[in-house]
Formats: sequence, structure tokens, C-alpha cells
Amino acid sequence: MMSAVGDAVHVLPVLTAIKRQVPAARITWILQPGPAELVRGHWAVDELVLFDRRRGWRAFAEVRRALRTRPFDLVLDLQVYFKAGLVTAFTRAPVKLGFDRARARDANWLFTTRRIAPHPTGQHVQDQYFEFLDALGVAHEPVRWDLGPWPEERAAQRAFFGRLDRPAAAIVVATSKPEKDWLPDRWAEVAAALDADFGLQPVLVGGTSPREQRAAAVIRAGAPRAISALGCGLRGLVGILDGAALVLSPDTGPLHMAVALDRPVVGLFGYTNPKRTGPYRKFHDLVVDAYGDPGESYAISMQLRPGRMRRITVDDVLQKVDRWRARYARPT
Repeated sequence: MMSAVGDAVHVLPVLTAIKRQVPAARITWILQPGPAELVRGHWAVDELVLFDRRRGWRAFAEVRRALRTRPFDLVLDLQVYFKAGLVTAFTRAPVKLGFDRARARDANWLFTTRRIAPHPTGQHVQDQYFEFLDALGVAHEPVRWDLGPWPEERAAQRAFFGRLDRPAAAIVVATSKPEKDWLPDRWAEVAAALDADFGLQPVLVGGTSPREQRAAAVIRAGAPRAISALGCGLRGLVGILDGAALVLSPDTGPLHMAVALDRPVVGLFGYTNPKRTGPYRKFHDLVVDAYGDPGESYAISMQLRPGRMRRITVDDVLQKVDRWRARYARPT
């Protein structure tokens, strides 16, 4: 799995399930440097092989060299694109398990020796990965992510929250795609309300891209008591989300991280289908759904709907925060 952070979170229960059933299994994960930061040190991951797509075709050559001396019993091709198929071709294994032909894109099915059974109806992405465990006869209940924080990270977490005098609400200021972002001036109104009306300390999280820095500046201009933790890194983000009373995020990796950490999360959806990429099995009542039209019973699909994040109002989000306070907030 060489994709984004959210997909890396979805893969973790696959690995923990394999390790539970076969403790002696040795797992090598081929992934990008960003998600590698998140899962490095995880008890179920024995080895990481990095695929840095920023290096273009050189990335494929580097991975091929790295895999040349590593024989495997089984390869799981959890992606459906050509790049994953090509890397699968570099591996030495008698069994290479991938998606069925109907779902494998870019002729990805040509690179595998066996395929999971077809699944004609839509489903959550997490359940899609569990199909690989079903094909292997590996039980995946209970679902475990074990995302951390690691023991050595607890001191930094305590130091961060020791500076706060109120429960924290972590706000993900932007996402990997502008189409999934919410408007910064509306985030500013939400942050101000979290401070004044809910007694929460707004904490702005994310990367340090110009887009994220601009969004954070707008938010802090409208909510001066909000503090910035941009650039904390993925492991630092685990500590912040784990210690937060509430997380607010568009449909991106931090939302799935919050679910894995069992932290209540208000998810803002408009561009992608929340039935497919929303919080897994919990916190559905905190989803702000602008993906569907009023009264629409839409199917689970990969269809993208640009331009709909603007439909989400400040009141829409604050209503979900009010529901969090009624159902999930812990006594201070």
C-alpha cells in the first residue's frame, strides 16, 4: 500500500489481524515516506521499504533493488493502480494476491497470481481491505489499529497538554486536495465558538504547506485564542488527537486516525462519499454530510462531487459539536 495516510490507517487492522493469527509472520510494508512516519515503530510492522514517488522512475528502480534479495511467501497488492502492479511484479513470491479483475485498474490484475472474490456492491474502504483477510482465512474481529502513542511518545504528549488549561479541540485546517478543504473564515467562526461557548481550546493541526499556513492565519485572526500545532509531524499528530476531547476534520487521514484512537470526530464531507470514506463503525452521528442532496439516498461509490464543501455552514458544524457535548464529552 503506497498511498496516503488514510489508507495506511486502514491497512493497520489487516496487519494486526495477521499477526494475531500467525505471530511468527514477518511483515514487510512497501509505502511512501509520509505514511512511513506514521507506522514506523508499530509492533505489527517488521520492515519498511520506501517508495518515494517524488523521484519518478528512479523510485521504481530503488524499490526493485531493495526487493531483489527479499523472498516472500505472500504478497498482498492492496492497491488497484499500475504503480502498485509494477512493484508487485518486482517481488519474488509464489502467491501474489490482488483485487478481482472488475476492480483492478490499469491492468493491475495482470501482476497478481490470485485475486479476491468479486464484490458487486459498494462498501467502506476498511471492509474492502478486510476482503484480503477473508481470502486468507484470517479473522479480523476485533478490529485493532494500535496506532499509539508509543510509550516513548507519552512524555511529549504530556508536555503539550500540560500547557493547556482546558480540553482541546483539534481542527484539521486543510486536506491533501483543495476540493476537500472547508473555508478558513468559517473555521474561524467555529474556533471562536468552541472557545467561547463550549469551553474548548482550539488547536490547529496539519502540515506547513502555504495553503495550510494561510488557512491557519485566517482562523487565528478570527479566533485569537486558537493555538497552532502545524508541522507537528504524523507521530506528533497522533499524540494531539489522542489527547483531544474532540477532533474536527474534513474527509482525510486525520479523521481515520481519530477513529483509530477512538476520539470523537466531527467529519465534514462534500467532495467524497462518507458512506465509503467516513468514520468506520462509529461517530456517524457527528458527520456533516454535504455530499448528498436533502433526502437523497445515494449509493456507496467512488464518485467525487466537487464544489459541495461550501454547502456546509458554521451552524451545521456547531450542531454536531453540540451533539458531541451531549453524547460523548467526558467530565473535565
